[in-house]
Amino acid sequence: MKIKIGTRKSKLALVQTQMVIDEIEKQFPDIETEVVYISTKGDKTLDRPLAEIGGKGVFVSEIESAMQNNVIDIAVHSAKDLPVFLSDGLEISGVLKRGDYRDVLVVKKDNAIRNSRDFVVGTGSLRRRLNLKKIYSDMSFENIRGNVDTRLSKLEKGEYDGIILAAAGIKRLGLDTDVRFDFTYYDYKQFLPAPCQGIIAIESRKNDFAAQIIKKINDKNTFLSFETERRIIELLSADCGMPLGAYSYIKDNEILITLSKDGDKTVCGKDNSLNRFRLAKELVSKL
Repeated sequence: MKIKIGTRKSKLALVQTQMVIDEIEKQFPDIETEVVYISTKGDKTLDRPLAEIGGKGVFVSEIESAMQNNVIDIAVHSAKDLPVFLSDGLEISGVLKRGDYRDVLVVKKDNAIRNSRDFVVGTGSLRRRLNLKKIYSDMSFENIRGNVDTRLSKLEKGEYDGIILAAAGIKRLGLDTDVRFDFTYYDYKQFLPAPCQGIIAIESRKNDFAAQIIKKINDKNTFLSFETERRIIELLSADCGMPLGAYSYIKDNEILITLSKDGDKTVCGKDNSLNRFRLAKELVSKL
């Protein structure tokens, strides 16, 4: 049996695809996998912010079309890049165990972070700007697009004094030990991540043979967090322009949720029956 896996072409996308392949082969050593590379609108249009070119859907629409037309059987996504609603007939059948959920501020080696207007951080994310402003009130910001390598290259050339990235991507690429840079990580209590940050999601056709395979490699606790944080996005009708931060995790059979909108009020709560959707709705109503 063969499974065709659709993925973007960036180094990070390929690393994450290989992580999925490794899990499939671990559970199903007789299954053959084939990687199909797909260019998306988000990969091709790098001179404008995401909100101007169609939001998160620009990273998945071509991939979903390939799945609907049976060109591929599954697709590997960074879960935080998924739009609120998937295309007809498709589902997220499983997720891998969550990686590092945090955001990280990267600067050139020995370049101290300065709380001043002439210290310029590259990020197109309003959520990240608002979070960082709480810590460094006088920093300045400029938009940046491109994959991780491109952004680090711009930082090294001095186009920015710092850039903010997802820690999971940095670590999956093995760049967290790069001696050219210093890394400052922020936990959720001071800097809420994007919903589903650090989660690798695997999409397939509903009720397809591939969906049943992916369900076997699904990490159950991470999937609970994935569903919870996706429900928060849905309840708030959030798009990529909304500065929404959310993080949830399971501990001792309890789910704990923290969220914030517009970089303002932060609310948190827990439910010991794992009734994640009820808790999410209650917390959203308090914003």
